[in-house]
Amino acid sequence: MSRLRDLSFWWDSLGEAPPPRPSLAGDLDVDVAIVGAGFTGLWTAHALTRADPSLRVVIVEAQVAGFGASGRNGGWCSALFPASIDAVARGSSRRAAVAMQHAMHDTVDEVGRVAAEEGFDLDWAKGGTLGLARTQVQLQRATQAIAHWRTWGFGAADYRLLDAEEATARTGATDVLGATYTPHCAAIHPAKLVRGLAATVQRRGVRILEHTAATAIEPGVVRTELGDVRAPFVVRATEAFTARLPGHRRTLLPVYSLMLATEPLPEDVWEQIGLAQRETFTDGRHLIIYGQRTADGRLAFGGRGAPYHVGSRIDPAFDRVSAVHEGLHRTLVELFPAVAPYRVTHRWGGPLGIPRDWYASVGLDRRTGLAWAGGYVGDGVGTANLAGRTLADLITGRDTELTRLPWVGHRSPRWEPEPLRWLGANAGLAVMTSADAVEARTGRPARRAAVFGRFLGH
Repeated sequence: MSRLRDLSFWWDSLGEAPPPRPSLAGDLDVDVAIVGAGFTGLWTAHALTRADPSLRVVIVEAQVAGFGASGRNGGWCSALFPASIDAVARGSSRRAAVAMQHAMHDTVDEVGRVAAEEGFDLDWAKGGTLGLARTQVQLQRATQAIAHWRTWGFGAADYRLLDAEEATARTGATDVLGATYTPHCAAIHPAKLVRGLAATVQRRGVRILEHTAATAIEPGVVRTELGDVRAPFVVRATEAFTARLPGHRRTLLPVYSLMLATEPLPEDVWEQIGLAQRETFTDGRHLIIYGQRTADGRLAFGGRGAPYHVGSRIDPAFDRVSAVHEGLHRTLVELFPAVAPYRVTHRWGGPLGIPRDWYASVGLDRRTGLAWAGGYVGDGVGTANLAGRTLADLITGRDTELTRLPWVGHRSPRWEPEPLRWLGANAGLAVMTSADAVEARTGRPARRAAVFGRFLGH
């Protein structure tokens, strides 16, 4: 448990150890084998046991449930889909793209509904998301973004532009000129959600086999060093760790996102910071930042900035990079100067999975029985729930609105071989970092960011 608590503030704050779970002990035959006990695997098991309680479902997990991004993320249960609505429409239709976005909106409420129904506390607060505009260039982009949503038929109930007075009434961040706002996001405690989901599916008869690493996924079988799990349906729910599976080194790019959390802040400091509804927040820079006010009064704050490691390497040493964490702290203090005197108590990080076209997907190959979901690009807390429900419908053979969504069956191209993969990924990081510097210096939009955006699913 001490190692698990070191993974993130979320795990450390739980305190008590989760119940020990067994490993695989020899060959096993089941109806559905799921590889990965994160949000995707757990929500899939949850939906399957609801759809057909007689199904024998096993989840094979290399570490412990919630070890990966599901226990380390920013705690945004959002309606963010990594590919833009324009990109989704180009691959399907305008109607399908709009349906996809509505499904994402509905999924946020579905997570809250299930949590309430099942009785697990996840520090739920549906305060929405503020996208702060802190320069004129960012305000211009924010205005354009809201106008763009209007062309797709989404009104102020879904996305709206706040002026400076409205935005500063919600948060005391520095230099705020305005903000975008959407109600379709809840701040949550992700490790509590993992714990609640795992306990719920176990009560329904799902076996979670921990410390059982899959060495290969093949039609009809998950191979491990402890035995084979045979099943007509095998679900790959491994997100960034997909790169460790044979034949999948170039399926998803494992890129690190790092976070920190402050000590609990006094009420007078929160009066300056705001976020009274526990709104999640970001701003209009190109290099992504994200944060939330936790239920126990901390600021949990993160961002990109860590490099991609050649060969799609994943290593615990990459979870903490002092230069990146120091940079995140400087950014947090720049946003909220009142935080400066208070300690940072936790620093952590982990990999997320990025498909080559920035387009998350879910699907089932009926010929082989192999199913998959992932490629969330860091926005998987909510999307994994939609994936799990969709996979359950596909596996049980039901034709539903979910199985007709445009991400179903989508196949992203593979990433380039090394060293092109390393060069491209880190060039992107450099471009977005320099774009922010250019805009700060000139006050004009950086063309390089717009050009690179073509490679990000926009």
